[in-house]
Amino acid sequence: MAVNANTGQIVWESPLGINEALPAGKQLVGNSGSAGPTVTAGGLVFVGATNDGRFRAFDSKTGKEAWVVKLPPNANGVSPSANANPMSYSAKSGKQHVAVVAGTTLVAYALP
Repeated sequence: MAVNANTGQIVWESPLGINEALPAGKQLVGNSGSAGPTVTAGGLVFVGATNDGRFRAFDSKTGKEAWVVKLPPNANGVSPSANANPMSYSAKSGKQHVAVVAGTTLVAYALP
């Protein structure tokens, strides 16, 4: 959910997370999570705080899901939840990355 800080009005909202036990087309129901989002200057909102093992980016203006990836599976073959706020950083090359802790692993992705 995005809120206009000047007016308090909701700008957009989107269910966060899927339930794979439901039929196709009815899985986007949202689910519980335990970490907050990170917003970048490039207009993306990164969040991984769901129990469906995915890491997502939303367009900060529209709330449309711009990117989603299933996190790498752990030793038990299960994609862990991202249990921390995402981090954004610039590498020595100048390329921006986003990273998140998933289970006991730090997972990083380069932004285009």
